[in-house]
This record gives sequence, structure tokens and C-alpha cells, in this order.
Amino acid sequence: MAGKGIEHLTIRAVAAEAGCTTGLVMHRFPGRKALLAHARDLLHARTRDRVERLEAEAATPREALRAILAQGMALTEESAQEALVWMGFLAASVGDEALVDLHRRNNRVWRERVARLVAATAPHWPSDRVDTAVFALVSATEGAAQLACFDPETYDAAAQEAVLDSMLEAFGLA
Repeated sequence: MAGKGIEHLTIRAVAAEAGCTTGLVMHRFPGRKALLAHARDLLHARTRDRVERLEAEAATPREALRAILAQGMALTEESAQEALVWMGFLAASVGDEALVDLHRRNNRVWRERVARLVAATAPHWPSDRVDTAVFALVSATEGAAQLACFDPETYDAAAQEAVLDSMLEAFGLA
């Protein structure tokens, strides 16, 4: 999906990439929707494991907040591929309530983690200020990842990290 786009995500293409028969793929994934849901679940599990590790390794909630927001940007080839899969999933979800619901659930888990870290970094803030900061930070980092996927020269890793650091500083979270 990341390499060829959502329109090329087919049972046949997955079987060819995996070096197996379409029957074997269909045994596990009865259709394209199942492939999409699996791709989203796999992406969520991969990023969840990474952010849990980053959070555990951080010395402070502030360090954890920056680290987990940065990992959601397209700073490396791997994270750019993940951003493309995420974007493809969103595009395929339009008009499909089950896929939209899967996205909502996973996105809310992500948002709750960011909110918890913002609140821990700024414990004196009222909840509405936390909510505003979370919305801005999540929007900026996810938006930067999407822009970087299609114009990595303009939105390179340094530019993305500068935006993140500026946003954290503007909110008093740096």
C-alpha cells in the first residue's frame, strides 16, 4: 500500500508480494476490507509498541511528549512509509463506517496518550487548554507527516522537527 498506493492493494498483489497463492491470502483475508483493517491494526500495534518504549525511556513527561510526537512524523524512511499506509487507510475509509470506526478508536487512544503527557507536563492547565494543545500538536505532527510524504525536500526531517519544537515552545511545553 505504501509503495504502490491504495488502488493497488488487492489480494493478488499481496499474494505476489508475499510469494504465495491468492488462496492462501484469502484464507486469512477474505477481501480487501480485511486487508485494510489488518494494515491499520498492524500500524497501530507497531506505533503503540514504539511509543510505549519511548515513553518508558524518557526521563520526564516533557521528553516523552516530544519523542512520541516526533515518532509520528515522517522523519525516516520507515515513518514515511507508515504515514503513507495511514493515509491510504483513511482514503479507503471514506464511506465505510466500520473502517472509520476502527480509525476513530485507534486515533482516540493516540490522542489520550498525548493528552495524558500534555497534562503531566503542564499540570496546572485546565482541561480545555490541554485539549487545545493536544488538537494543535496532533494536527501539526500528522499534517507534517503527510506533507513530507509527497514533498520530502520541502518538508524534510529538520523542517518537521523545527515545527514540532516551535509548537511545543509556543504552548509552553518545551
